[in-house]
Amino acid sequence: MKITEVKCFPVFAGSKNYLFVKVETDEGVYGMGEFGISWREQAGIGAIEHLKALLIGEDPLNIEYLWQLMLRGDFFPGGRINTAAISAIDIALWDIKGKALGQPVHMLLGGKLRERVECYTGFGGATPQDTASKGVELVAEGWRFLRLSIPDRDGVLDGSAAVRDAVAHFAALREAVGPDIEIVTDVHTRLDPPDTIRLGRQLEPYEPFFIEDPLRCENPQSYRQVRHHVSCPLAIGEHFATKWEFRQLIEEELMDYARIDLCIVGGLTEARKIAGWCETHYIKIAPHNPLGPVCAAASLHLDLATDNFGVQEIWHGRTAFLADLFPVQVPYEAGHLLPPDLPGLGIEFDEEAAANYSYQPNSGPRLRRSDGSLTNW
Repeated sequence: MKITEVKCFPVFAGSKNYLFVKVETDEGVYGMGEFGISWREQAGIGAIEHLKALLIGEDPLNIEYLWQLMLRGDFFPGGRINTAAISAIDIALWDIKGKALGQPVHMLLGGKLRERVECYTGFGGATPQDTASKGVELVAEGWRFLRLSIPDRDGVLDGSAAVRDAVAHFAALREAVGPDIEIVTDVHTRLDPPDTIRLGRQLEPYEPFFIEDPLRCENPQSYRQVRHHVSCPLAIGEHFATKWEFRQLIEEELMDYARIDLCIVGGLTEARKIAGWCETHYIKIAPHNPLGPVCAAASLHLDLATDNFGVQEIWHGRTAFLADLFPVQVPYEAGHLLPPDLPGLGIEFDEEAAANYSYQPNSGPRLRRSDGSLTNW
């Protein structure tokens, strides 16, 4: 079996673009991948086209070799755009391998450790009371894990006000859903260490499952200060592009959950290495997934085959997202993803339906401080 083509499919759906990748072979077996850096899809297409030249004529089952070829085939490291492009292709190669061998991908990763994968979904309300009401509705649907994002005020984010608002929403939700429902707070890298410490200390009485990515990703050692002062579990890593970026947080045990994004970090090949490294430090994985059906499927297979799995992110309402493009998707039931029986990732792609979609230039949301300067969204 040889790789004959690598195709990109940029798709605008909802409020942003998605970039899907199809790797084709001379035996008619194809695999699907997904590029993970939103609002950088055009850069991703360029990176994938560059990598394509390395792949044509290669054996798609020789995944580790191809991963090393894509990462080390040029002298200069490629950065996040490059690893996200590698991720898309790598996931597609695992899909091909599973189909070629007639096995779901999780069986190639060691086998199924659990019968279902617990998921959490993000939501929020305009007021704490609104948040509490929506949370009760989600619990009634079967969700046992809920996530709140730290709120802004009409596009303005002030650290002190954001902490007060986040605690108010969290407290209202906790009172409404009770102690048995797990709640996550997603800071989305919006705070500095002092405000993160204040948030963590004020949330402690309400028992958050974890605080998610409170700081920007460029300086991981800042988490030493947070770790010293905050007892709430920390989940970190959705921006990280390689295992080396996770190194300090793992080795110094500065996090409790690794927020691996399979569509940024290097695909399943790199993610399973990071997960194994985390296991030696009793750190669980909580994969990041703000994307489409391919990312959801790849994350599910990693979760099924990883002993130190914690919880999986999935968007509410995205359990049958882009159903015309992906008429077969991984099964979902009441806040859980279920093991697929089909070989490969367990999804199918309709290339003809993709012709109905196109790329639409757009950019991500932006937040500003009260003085008008930009801050992290």
